Amino acid sequence: MNIGFISLGCSKNLVDTEMMIGIFKRNEFNIVSDPKDADIILINTCGFIESAKQEAIDTILEMIEYKKSRCQYIVATGCLVKRYKKELEKEIPEVDLFISCNDYDEFWKLILQMLKEKGILKKNDYNDLNYKKRVITTGNKMAYLKIAEGCSNHCTYCAIPYIRGPFISRKLEEIVEEAEKLSQEGIEEIVLIAQDTTKYGIDLYKNLSLPKLLKELCKIDKIKWIRFLYSYPETITDELIQIVKENDKICKYFDIPIQHISDNVLKRMNRKSDKNSIEKLIKKLKQEIPEVILRTTVIVGFPGETKEEFEELYNFIEQTHFDKLGAFKYSKEEGTPAAKLPNQVHVATKKSRYNKIMTLQQKISRQQLEKKIGKTYDVLIEGRTLNDKKYIGRTYMDVADIDGVVLLESSLKKESLIGKFVKCQITGVEGYDLIGKVL
Repeated sequence: MNIGFISLGCSKNLVDTEMMIGIFKRNEFNIVSDPKDADIILINTCGFIESAKQEAIDTILEMIEYKKSRCQYIVATGCLVKRYKKELEKEIPEVDLFISCNDYDEFWKLILQMLKEKGILKKNDYNDLNYKKRVITTGNKMAYLKIAEGCSNHCTYCAIPYIRGPFISRKLEEIVEEAEKLSQEGIEEIVLIAQDTTKYGIDLYKNLSLPKLLKELCKIDKIKWIRFLYSYPETITDELIQIVKENDKICKYFDIPIQHISDNVLKRMNRKSDKNSIEKLIKKLKQEIPEVILRTTVIVGFPGETKEEFEELYNFIEQTHFDKLGAFKYSKEEGTPAAKLPNQVHVATKKSRYNKIMTLQQKISRQQLEKKIGKTYDVLIEGRTLNDKKYIGRTYMDVADIDGVVLLESSLKKESLIGKFVKCQITGVEGYDLIGKVL
């Protein structure tokens, strides 16, 4: 049978999808990319905020249309299913199987049960979702490495703890073993991910163990770049900063979701940092690692956010000059404490504040990129433009599918550099991307 996959939401969800692809492949299903060729279509959903939920519903409904032709089964998994399984089963009966992320231990058993109900018998030889047996979907050189599940922070706006459960770290030895295997398969860039990456190990080892994990990963010869994303400011320690500073393999890149800068708003969000500690951290990072790239996310329109509190955030962004910044309009999520807070901000106000932040950041981003002109960087070449005239690559400053790219002029033969690291000099800026030439 042919099976096609659609993975929605975050990179953590993508790792789950890759494990699902792996188990189907081990059971001799054919993996197809076009849904019209699929006997089974599996949608791994996101249920984080309203826009993600709507995208998941729309995708499921779109895929159901393929049951009019070849497709026999629709399977929906993931976070949306965890939050709304009973409602989904009632409202979308065309879906043959809903599997919550809490039921992944039973994943293959549930798939087999669905197939047997329609008279299709499959052996139960490979019944585990296994990190080391997943199928990498992010190219030949880069892979995500999930180091923990869940979250225990309970920010008042966030449903993740209710969806994914408490923070649970994976064993350090298992992570290193997986990274070793990835390197043997040709992966040269690994990106550590979790909902709260810098809290890694606090549950297993009773201390913040990301520095120790990074040291072990740096010992893997074939790995050239190591990144870690989603670092809460209060758990970025001096030890972690020094590890990043001193190890050439670790990209000088900190993804720090501050969410706001007003102490009043941060308190209502149940965030553990305050304005003073955030400002001190950013100052320290810039002093200790002059070439550091700083990325953040902020939320505008949080319940009770006053004009003055928004202006405080705006002014902070204007002064700090983050290299990368993403903004979100507050999404009122049922079951979260923030949904019950008074003084919910009007949707038009949220939109206006979002537009102001993004217009400001567009200007800042260009200023930060222009500082790179004339400098030389290592670039991982990942492909060519549609017109075939330029290579597309990334420096340590760019996370795949999140940040910009480097467009490189080269007179060398087509395909000759794809998958390789090359030296390049930056010659210009185009939008959020850099222009360069191969040296």
